[in-house]
Amino acid sequence: MEPPAMKSWLNSPTNHRPNLGPSSIIFHGKSNPHQIRKTNIISTPSLSSRCRIKTNRIWVSAKPPHCNDAGKYNSERSNIRNADKGWIHFVGVGGCGMSALALLALKQGYEVSGSDIVWSSYMDRLREAGAHLYVGHSELNLGKLSWLSFPDAVVTSSAIPLDNVEILHAKSAGIPVYKRGDWLGKITVDYNLIAVSGSHGKSTTTSMIAYVLKAMGDDLTALIGAQVPQFSGENAIHGTSMNFVIEADEYDGCFLGLSPHIAVVTNIDWEHVDIFPSEETVRATFRRFISKMRSGGHVILCGDSNEKGATVSNASGGVKLGPNLDLHDKSFRITTYGISDFNEWHASSICSNTLGGSDYKLCHRKRHVADISLQVPGVHNVLNSLAVTATVSTVIGEQRPFCETIDLVKLHLKYFKGVSRRFEMIGEFHGCQIYDDYAHHPSEVRAVLQAARQKFPNKGILVIFQPHTYSRLAVLKSEFATAFGDADEVIITEIYAARETNLWNVSGRDLALSIVGPSAEFIPSLTDVVNKLLIQVSAHPDRDIVILTLGAGDVTTVGRKLLHTLQK
Repeated sequence: MEPPAMKSWLNSPTNHRPNLGPSSIIFHGKSNPHQIRKTNIISTPSLSSRCRIKTNRIWVSAKPPHCNDAGKYNSERSNIRNADKGWIHFVGVGGCGMSALALLALKQGYEVSGSDIVWSSYMDRLREAGAHLYVGHSELNLGKLSWLSFPDAVVTSSAIPLDNVEILHAKSAGIPVYKRGDWLGKITVDYNLIAVSGSHGKSTTTSMIAYVLKAMGDDLTALIGAQVPQFSGENAIHGTSMNFVIEADEYDGCFLGLSPHIAVVTNIDWEHVDIFPSEETVRATFRRFISKMRSGGHVILCGDSNEKGATVSNASGGVKLGPNLDLHDKSFRITTYGISDFNEWHASSICSNTLGGSDYKLCHRKRHVADISLQVPGVHNVLNSLAVTATVSTVIGEQRPFCETIDLVKLHLKYFKGVSRRFEMIGEFHGCQIYDDYAHHPSEVRAVLQAARQKFPNKGILVIFQPHTYSRLAVLKSEFATAFGDADEVIITEIYAARETNLWNVSGRDLALSIVGPSAEFIPSLTDVVNKLLIQVSAHPDRDIVILTLGAGDVTTVGRKLLHTLQK
């Protein structure tokens, strides 16, 4: 049983909220809102001409066109419970980041619609919450709510091209169009913003911070790039306090629209090789992010240098985020954490525990202050929890005695169970345990396999890895080749293309042939992978083995298909 949340220690006014209503975003510089709305309706032939004006807004009373695919979900609702608040449309709503924004808008009382080229599991959650969702992009998606003329704003994913039909149609109709990063900046401007950045570990660290603060009584708002089982499986929380915890993504410079009070930097690595041409451009982008800090803010970053891409401290007192990334700005404070004892917060005596995670001694300025137990395994999660401790102690400050704060952090860290697709257990069949993880970069593969070996020191570990994007494999193939050392057997599938075409003439076979250490095999098709695993597991049903699927694509379906077939 989880401990009960304690009474909030925050002074949390409920009437001071970011204004995203019609007055702030609908007209976007236009001088005559009535004329804008009338023009928008006339230019949309799919909408009925039977309209009525209510509080300076035109409502459309016709039923939207029938849709035979997933796009028909929720399209037949007739209530107008959120019409006065406004309507926001999300293009590319099926992704983790965009779906979190859409879910938060729903929780805040907005009417929400969205589209994507394929259905995703994130859209299942949105549909259940009341969003109007469409498969495929069409200008008709901007006119399908029977009581509203057009959206008050359109928010678009970084993956959506500028010539997308919905974006072009929105601009032609005078609807404000925001990229995800700009929208994030808009909706967080009036909050005490805690932005968690870094190439790896953002989702877990963000959700861990939100979980601990919420358990301590903070009715915060949060946006997370993964579903969190302990948040009812959702990736967004809507609260009434002024604290907003957000996963700050560097992809396409998305986090540059934010102005944090507290910025966490977990690590810096060359992750998005399709966006950043070199490691230096990644560091330059993080420099720009930190330059957005609000005066009097606080930067919390990993100070270890024992792994590539980590942040390191300078003897001079400044901080260097990787090579040539120095911070000497006096307008904000800097706190470091890590395994090394020169950090303000550090962990010592790390060992496995009976919870399946890690125990360690938490030290503050080289003084032992608590013994921490985690359910989530791996040294990377020890580092994540140190970031949480440093962040929470900064948020609370002098509102609680230091020892009381640490005791509460210790208590709630123990009950944190992780997020979806981060070493997530899918199920078990006799001696076979099946796990799934989002790892798609060499550093992430190493980290999750280290965690798996920590948790299962005496079991065989079979990895199914689906490379994600041609560019990443082409640039990082040599690093991938040495990342599977803790596995006993590796199956490499064909590359999940995502947004790319194969300009590099690279294949999953190339990686399978280059892997150093465990035996590796190239099986292009996921269906063939499932069939091979069925034969292998069925032949030895009592063999102690861990099957671990890794990747950011549809490899996540393999474990569930395998388990379902085995159970049949």
